[in-house]
Amino acid sequence: MSVSSSVRRLTAAAGVAAAVVGAVTLPAAAADHHGRQYRPAVYISDVQYDSPGRDDRSNRSLNAEWVELTNDSRRAVNLDGWTVSDEDGHTYTFDHYRLNGRATVRIHTGIGRDNRTDVYQDRRAYVWDNYSDTATLRNDRDRFVDEVSWGYDRDHRGDDRHRGGDHRGDDRRHGGGHRDGHRD
Repeated sequence: MSVSSSVRRLTAAAGVAAAVVGAVTLPAAAADHHGRQYRPAVYISDVQYDSPGRDDRSNRSLNAEWVELTNDSRRAVNLDGWTVSDEDGHTYTFDHYRLNGRATVRIHTGIGRDNRTDVYQDRRAYVWDNYSDTATLRNDRDRFVDEVSWGYDRDHRGDDRHRGGDHRGDDRRHGGGHRDGHRD
């Protein structure tokens, strides 16, 4: 056997060994990734469902009711076509909006001028129910991204957070108190 054929056989054997090690290592890494809590880059970071003060439907009061989205990644995310909705089907759809990396945007209920950190639904009535509701975030393909629920009529547990199909309890209470009347 010549030296060159021995080198070729050893090189081939090393290549096969590397492929086997890679195949064994990859599933372990994949299993580790799936074992961790999944967190999408853009998620609902906070909700103010009960605007402070009297609920008098003034624009000031309507704009004190909001949902906040945060982009935890370093890259900007195009939110064009993404939606935030409540249980009754009130839906806000982003139009030509780009959320920078490591940035947050608030979606206010009332009327206002959109900017980099605040966008407005331009509504004249409250959207989020003080007693119980769910804010759901979907991407431009209508795929579920995140949701936050509050209220005691579901499982008597208080707030719940679901991300990317994952579920975990969230003991934070957003806002406070309750509106005197019903929402429209």
